Amino acid sequence: MGCGVTKSDHFHKQSRKAVTTIKAAVLIQRWYRQYVARTEMRRRYTWHIFQSMEYSGEQAQIKLYNFLGYLMDNFNPTSNERNLISHIFRENEVCRDTEWERYFCYKEIEVPEIYSGPHLTFPLTVEQAAGLVEAFRNKKQLHSRYVLQLLLETWKLLRLLPNINRVSTCHSKEITICGDLHGQLEDLLLIFYKNGMPSLEKPYVFNGDFVDRGKDSIEILLILFSFQLVYPTDVYLNRGNHEDHIVNLRYGFTKEVLSKYKMHGKRILKLLQKIFSWLPLMTVIDQKVLVLHGGISDTTDLGVLARVDRHSYVSALRPPKKRHTSSTGTSIDSDMDEDVWSVNRAFQRRGSLTYPKPLGTRNSFQNRSLQDFSERIKVNMEDELESRRRRQSVFNSAANKSEQDLTPAASCDSVSSDRTKDEWRQILDLLWSDPMTQDGCTPNEVRGGGCYWGPDVTEDFLSRHNMQLIIRSHECKQEGYEFCHNRKVLTLFSASNYYDVGSNRGAYVKLGPDLVPYVIQYQASSITRELTVRQSVGRTERSALRVLREQLFAHKSDLICAFKQFDSENTGLVSLNDWAAAVESVMRLDLPFRMMRSQLVSCKTGDGLIDYNDWFNELAIKGPNTDHIDQSLLETLYRHRSTLETIFRIVDTDNSGFITIEDFRQTWKLLSVYLNMEITDEAISDLAVNIDRNNDGSIDIDEFMEAFRLTDKKSRLERGRSMFMVTASDHSRLQLEAEAEARPRPVGAEEEGGPGAASPGPDPSAAAREAGERGHAANAP
Repeated sequence: MGCGVTKSDHFHKQSRKAVTTIKAAVLIQRWYRQYVARTEMRRRYTWHIFQSMEYSGEQAQIKLYNFLGYLMDNFNPTSNERNLISHIFRENEVCRDTEWERYFCYKEIEVPEIYSGPHLTFPLTVEQAAGLVEAFRNKKQLHSRYVLQLLLETWKLLRLLPNINRVSTCHSKEITICGDLHGQLEDLLLIFYKNGMPSLEKPYVFNGDFVDRGKDSIEILLILFSFQLVYPTDVYLNRGNHEDHIVNLRYGFTKEVLSKYKMHGKRILKLLQKIFSWLPLMTVIDQKVLVLHGGISDTTDLGVLARVDRHSYVSALRPPKKRHTSSTGTSIDSDMDEDVWSVNRAFQRRGSLTYPKPLGTRNSFQNRSLQDFSERIKVNMEDELESRRRRQSVFNSAANKSEQDLTPAASCDSVSSDRTKDEWRQILDLLWSDPMTQDGCTPNEVRGGGCYWGPDVTEDFLSRHNMQLIIRSHECKQEGYEFCHNRKVLTLFSASNYYDVGSNRGAYVKLGPDLVPYVIQYQASSITRELTVRQSVGRTERSALRVLREQLFAHKSDLICAFKQFDSENTGLVSLNDWAAAVESVMRLDLPFRMMRSQLVSCKTGDGLIDYNDWFNELAIKGPNTDHIDQSLLETLYRHRSTLETIFRIVDTDNSGFITIEDFRQTWKLLSVYLNMEITDEAISDLAVNIDRNNDGSIDIDEFMEAFRLTDKKSRLERGRSMFMVTASDHSRLQLEAEAEARPRPVGAEEEGGPGAASPGPDPSAAAREAGERGHAANAP
């Protein structure tokens, strides 16, 4: 009775409200999934940009070293071009250890009274080691006298250690394992703060790559060496691929030491070269867990690696030299891959400008003669062969008389050479290899050294050696660690913020008697812990895109040629699809360039075409005034900047930071051969004149490289001492960026990635994230 609302009307009204709520929830869920997918896509291509640039740099370093080694093998020992680079191959100088110790003697170095850094006495105490950590935390520097003394004591200790460290756990202590540190002292200090310093109760294994890229590599080495001297049975150091003086030339450690220790830096580097060659190759824990830097291959044999003379491999990039005793009793070095020593050796002339040796095929570089010698290397090969036959016939009788005596020695040398090459390949694989998801074992063409090995190789290796887990480093991982191969391989990386602030976490592992790895993650910079996922991804993405723009600009001429293939009418315009295809064909980075168009291109016509000439202007790369410099030379400089700087460092034999104008020219000659391109003498001379402004006949390497830097801020991938370490100015800038990222946007506003990616407000995962640390057990098989 009355006009009230019926139950039916109330039900329909509630139903309509429920349907609306469900639709809204579905819409929010769909939008959120799009947001998560887009964020993950941005994170992945950002990571891919960084890793591609890093690995291409390593590949270029190995190719350059192979090329220089080839020049050493094929040019006359007295030639100028060979003398420029020969010193980096003098790895087995004929000196006894006692003679080296006299060379490294520190006693004549006086410590001035005004020195305020730490003082060391030997044998070291734990208080002194801890004091060294505190001094470096406060930015103090250890005096060169103490540096040499500490390094000498370390060298003496390492020479007593085996190739493979053997460690045992017990119920009273766990073993802590750290991955790559790469000169980032903040990470090491944070590990010690969280986990405690090395002691009898807290043993550590540090898994290589202590140096390069970061600005505090020498400080990290001194800390680790001091604790190893105090606790020789509780601190273990494995060699990494960056414990190599050839690699240090490119990635900053050489420059760091010479800048911090200007007077005695050269001796310190030479002693470190000795120390690196004596670092153990791996560590085995409880006979079940193998800890090594890079990885394994299908030929890895722990028996062989346990017997190898590891100190012979001063650089793992080249087989060691073997020594022969001459008639005067002098030890003579020769490359392992040269021909067998014999009387005929005296008449097997190395290639020179007069007697060129035929160039063999090599995968790592183009086979060409030096540009400035191209007009002079015009020898009739038939006349040369006939001349060699005449010279050889004179000594045939002598060779025949001694043939029976020489054959056993030659055979012995051949066997020794094959054995050494096998050992070298195993060490190269151990330091440079990476795991892959597919079965098998293939050359690691991405890095240029080592191999990729699959789950079947892991299974076979662990079965043959009765082990259960491999812990390796060598690869940066976003979370600081990663399991693969059915959780039987663990990659561990301890340098957080490696590519840029917020790019990745660092991690270390604790192993108890149960051998179940317990992973602890961290972030060394406090700023990154305050950023949401969206802010962190945005920061890292901008840094990666900056690196990518530099590379796009450096490949300008190749890109224009690729665009013109799609622009047959020479209009200067291409479609988005053609633009993306052309960029990928040149860069070969396997990136979603079409999706990245909004971050890389804004200049397009009303019909959606891209003006590629305007696009290069839009990249806004700030460089020097270069109108007077040959543009092909300039592009070569931009594109191969790190390789050029590496050659400069090699040519600078006295480590003064200066090279002569003539050496400058020869450096460009070497680069032109390496790159298989024509660089005229006039172009090089013009460049040298413009750089040598004070006309003193020498060029400052640092000033030259800085003058031609594409951006004001160095890429972390090619840095020496300048890093993305957070300074006071960086701190305020990061806070402003974080505030800008956190400002609310209108509903429906577009993100950088395009439509459908609006901010959801608070970071959905912020509540679940811990401020800087996560620890959990990772069940091993």
